[in-house]
Parts: sequence; structure tokens; C-alpha cells
Amino acid sequence: MTDAELAAHLADVAGKLLIDIRESGMLSLKALGKAGDATANQFLVHALREQRPDDGLLSEEEKDNPERLGKSRVWIVDPVDGTREYGEALANGWRTDWAVHVALAIDGVAHTGAVALPGLGVVLRTDRLEDVPPAPSKLRMLVSRTRPAREATEVAQNIGAELVPMGSAGAKAMAVVRGEADIYLHSGGQYEWDSCAPAAVALAHGLHCSRIDGSPLIYNQADVYMPDLLICRKEHAEMVLAQVAALAA
Repeated sequence: MTDAELAAHLADVAGKLLIDIRESGMLSLKALGKAGDATANQFLVHALREQRPDDGLLSEEEKDNPERLGKSRVWIVDPVDGTREYGEALANGWRTDWAVHVALAIDGVAHTGAVALPGLGVVLRTDRLEDVPPAPSKLRMLVSRTRPAREATEVAQNIGAELVPMGSAGAKAMAVVRGEADIYLHSGGQYEWDSCAPAAVALAHGLHCSRIDGSPLIYNQADVYMPDLLICRKEHAEMVLAQVAALAA
């Protein structure tokens, strides 16, 4: 099984486990997130250690092992990206804007990976590419549904983009890949597991991925905090980066 096949398979199975846990009806909404995180993490960590024992591993839900810093190949996973959305019921069902991230960083680059959107029954991956639909005349900018970043709202206003609130980072990034939105600009703080798999998938689909100052995303760092992110079509990157720079001036 190739690295890409492994990432996609693990993300898919973890997502199905999470759906099963939620549909069991055995847990309160408060307990659901913790149970989902723990179960998906245990599955992903055990499977990766079994299938790729020589690689490093970084998971949001696992104690960090500094041995990963000396390895070229490091798996970076987020068992439930958007725990709040995973455990939130709506009047007509459950929220779908949460994800499972499984990525392989090689020499600090988001190289291979998959993002599962279990609520939609979709897995986006680096080895099976789909055409990114063209952008509409009025661009759509993704923002947090609970705490939209100042930079994103101001850039959206300056370029005449429509704001699209959404949950998890993975769901937002994949909305750009799927053509449901055009720009994902985030400046509110994240960690490597929030963006590594989404960046790998977005890059494979020909999108622009960088920090909001235009510098590259670098993974497998001692400090895993990654405060900002831009994912968009390449033709929009220069405009958005210039707008962000103007705000910072």
C-alpha cells in the first residue's frame, strides 16, 4: 500500500468509526467529542505504528515524541478536526463541517495525505485528483463561524468577497478544493495537525498554500504552533497577500 493509499484508507476508516460512535446514541453531546477524539486517535496511532514503524508521528491527541525531529518522514494527524462541529446536532441532523486529517510530511513539506469529510461521505486525497471548478465573479472567503479573523473580514471587504462561515480547518480547505469557496485566509492560530493534510491535498490539486506573509508552510518543527494560513487558487494569491501586507503596514 502506498503512502497516499494508506493515508486515505486510515482517514476513511477513522471517519466511519466516528460516525458509528455518534450514531450509537450511547453518549451525551458533551461526552461525544472526547470519546470520538480518543477512539479515532487510538486507531490512527496504532495503525501508523504498525504500518510505518520507522516513521515519526505527531498527533493532536498524543503526547509529543521529540524523536520525530530527527526523522525525514513524519505522519501528522488530527483525529477529529472540528470536535465542536462533530458533536453538534442541528434541527435536521448533524453538522458536516468537521474532518479527519492524515498527512505525511517529508523534510518539512506537506507531501502526501488525505482529508476525510465523514459527514459528507467524502475523502479527498493527494493521489486522486479532481478538477477544481472555476471561481465565480464574486469571490467567496471562508471564515470561522465562531470567531472570524480580522484580516479575513477586512480583506473580504476590500476585494468585495462574500464571507462564508464554516467549522473546521479541514472542511474550509476542502471547500476550496471542491469549488464551494475560493479563499481560506486564517490568522487566528493553528497547529501543524490543523493544516498539514489539508495543505497536502490542496497543493496536489494545484492550489496556493502558504503563510499569510507568503512564506512556505514548514512542518515537523519543535514548536508545532502555526499561527496563520492561506489556501486559494493561484490566480488569487498575489492579490490576497498584497491585501494582508497592506493591513500590516
